[in-house]
Amino acid sequence: MHLTLKALVAACAIATLGSAAAAEEQVVNLYSARHYSTDEALYDNFTKATGIKINRVDADDAGILARLKAEGSASPADVILLVDAARLYRGEADGLFQPIRSKVLEDAIPANLHAQPTADGGIAWFGLSTRARVIVYNKVKVAASDVDSYEKLADPKNKGKICIRSGSHPYNLSLFGAITEHMGEPKAQAWLQGVKDNLARTPKGGDTDQIKAVAAGECDIAVTNSYYFARLMRSNKPEDVAVANKVGVMFPNQQSWGTHLNIAGGAVAKHAKHQANAIQFLEYLASPQAQEYFANGNNEWPAAKGVELGNPALKAMTGGKPFKSETIPISAVGANMPKVQQMLDRVGFP
Repeated sequence: MHLTLKALVAACAIATLGSAAAAEEQVVNLYSARHYSTDEALYDNFTKATGIKINRVDADDAGILARLKAEGSASPADVILLVDAARLYRGEADGLFQPIRSKVLEDAIPANLHAQPTADGGIAWFGLSTRARVIVYNKVKVAASDVDSYEKLADPKNKGKICIRSGSHPYNLSLFGAITEHMGEPKAQAWLQGVKDNLARTPKGGDTDQIKAVAAGECDIAVTNSYYFARLMRSNKPEDVAVANKVGVMFPNQQSWGTHLNIAGGAVAKHAKHQANAIQFLEYLASPQAQEYFANGNNEWPAAKGVELGNPALKAMTGGKPFKSETIPISAVGANMPKVQQMLDRVGFP
């Protein structure tokens, strides 16, 4: 009887541990640099569909990468969401991500929008939404043909006309990394010098500030991520809509390599304790339903193939037609960051 009781107690203990483990597995710990309120419904829908609770920590990209390094193997993080290709590349290079195999993700996300496969075929991160780096301009003072390529930002005819945020901001670093990939380092440095020479003012503010500066006549040309312009178009404030109506928007390089795209993307953390849930969450973010949330909620283009676009502002920006985007591997943008930093220092780009 004593042995039977011991066996029963042991069985109960094992069952309790098993139940605890099962309960613990129904979570995914998310470190996110996405600060968009519209993503809340996205996460709620995942929990409703799967029963997996999301525990979220919000920080900026650099803060998340620093935290992962500091936490090491003790990190509770399962999924990392970042909003810049160069940051994703840096996380991979620093060994903070866990390359995964997922047919769902590999089938959904174009090869140029995810990390290069490792030797065993694993992929460290996937782009989940895209944003174009476009040019806005004063429709009265500037001809569209003078801003139809990134190269023309350095043309002397545009001297004193350009507004742009800091050259060291990730969005510009990624654009400059793409330009370097297309042109090569010597020509890219000459281009950076030309853009610097054409500045109307010392870089300041965010992308929305650059658009407003063009509308206010402080400069005639500016560079911005597409979703900032779309936000103004969709705003319920008449003054925002007026700003959008005052300026033209150009998707550069339609006759050559295509408009630069940056990405927001995700990865499984190196020391993820809930790997299966993490992969399931990333696969969910690549689903048509989630991709539509990215498009309609934050005015981003879907990264996944074959997703219909319903966002009226994004359609209006392109006249309802697809635009040509660059097809270089987005990982190359990250790999070019050391070169870009050196070039910025050499030309003294602010």
